[in-house]
Amino acid sequence: MAASASAPPTARSLKRIVAASLIGTTIEWYDFFLYGSAAALVFPKLFFPESDPLVGTLLSFLTYAVGFAARPLGALVFGHYGDRLGRKKLLVLSLLLMGGATFAIGLLPTHATVGAAAPVLLTVLRLVQGFALGGEWGGAVLLVSEHGDAKRRGFWASWPQTGAPAGQLLATGVLSALTALLSDSAFGSWGWRIPFLLSGVLVIVGLWIRLSVDESPVFKAALAQAEARKGAAATAEKMPLVAVLRHHWRDVLIAMGARMAENISYYVITAFILVYATTAAELSKQTALNAVLIASAIHFAVIPVWGALSDRFGRKPIYLIGAVGVGLWMFPFFALIDSRSFGSLLLAVTVGLVFHGAMYAPQAAFFSEMFATRMRYSGASIGAQFSSVAAGAPAPLIATALLENYHSSTMISLYVIAAALVTVLAVVCAKETRLRDLENIEAAPEPDTSAAVAADARTA
Repeated sequence: MAASASAPPTARSLKRIVAASLIGTTIEWYDFFLYGSAAALVFPKLFFPESDPLVGTLLSFLTYAVGFAARPLGALVFGHYGDRLGRKKLLVLSLLLMGGATFAIGLLPTHATVGAAAPVLLTVLRLVQGFALGGEWGGAVLLVSEHGDAKRRGFWASWPQTGAPAGQLLATGVLSALTALLSDSAFGSWGWRIPFLLSGVLVIVGLWIRLSVDESPVFKAALAQAEARKGAAATAEKMPLVAVLRHHWRDVLIAMGARMAENISYYVITAFILVYATTAAELSKQTALNAVLIASAIHFAVIPVWGALSDRFGRKPIYLIGAVGVGLWMFPFFALIDSRSFGSLLLAVTVGLVFHGAMYAPQAAFFSEMFATRMRYSGASIGAQFSSVAAGAPAPLIATALLENYHSSTMISLYVIAAALVTVLAVVCAKETRLRDLENIEAAPEPDTSAAVAADARTA
């Protein structure tokens, strides 16, 4: 039974699974990044109109950070049930929650209509977004990782990762088109709602595709083995969270450290840049959006390349290239933006995202290969999402505060460099996981006492 459950999928079914994960993550990241762009461009005036412009931006980014605070809770809840019930069911639920919250933001009254209730409602919906995204990432990458073979796992698992730049591309593209077609007054009055309402249509498409794929064969096999062990030993299986903290605490810490530079650099490059380019560099909103738009397309293209290279050279070397590269790039990054030309701005964002891709591409396979199947959803999600509270959540907020206090990009560069050093240390301490068999990462997490009881039961 286990063997058949874990039989390798055909090339056609694997591509369908990859497509389902990619489309779902694209929609969820579209929703998440759309909020980030709106937080930089329109939310300060709509929901915090009584504040100084830069203070309004800080308050807007604070609601943006709140979404990250809910991601660890989403990781815990979705991880627990994803390890108990399967990956597919939880991915459908996360898509519904994210899409519903984003659609509702498009219907929200502003401060001018309902006063202080407007930012409160905005914050609540942002919490729902964060909760959903906290459960989405782990399930999407595991569904692909557990279907594919070890030799090309880095490549195939990197495709759900392209959902981030694809979502960024889609969100920025829609905003860029609207700002080009509408006047500032029309966009601020009603045009900003269109991208949020569009999420409802995208969710319907995503659900149709996600419901058509099968559950992970590796999970099915592990579930059958767990049921057999439970029957033989007459003991209940430990909760995934308890098992992760007992057997994989070191891997959780490594995953959290590995995400620091990846997460912080990404939100500085794609979200904070909309503030820096339009204030410190005095570039237009349209110019900044166009630069992020083009760079996101290149980011999308290089992620599978980095993923394939991680299959050839290992997860750690590629990850380290990204961490070191993004740290070294920060001073040139801001220097190019300060030149106030579109070409320099585009170069700054593109190179930064290429280095980011070297971390983000192997991350899916790297984190998946650290944990046993029956605690993999929990382990990968906890490691990825708990770090987001300290990394991605405050990144635009910290960068904006540093800009306001120092009126210079120097401290912002040092902030990203410090994160890069943490990531380098974490990855150096990790074990290389390339070619690891996901089905065989089972013996270590199982307590020896259960094995002994099972052996006694067979000989009795």
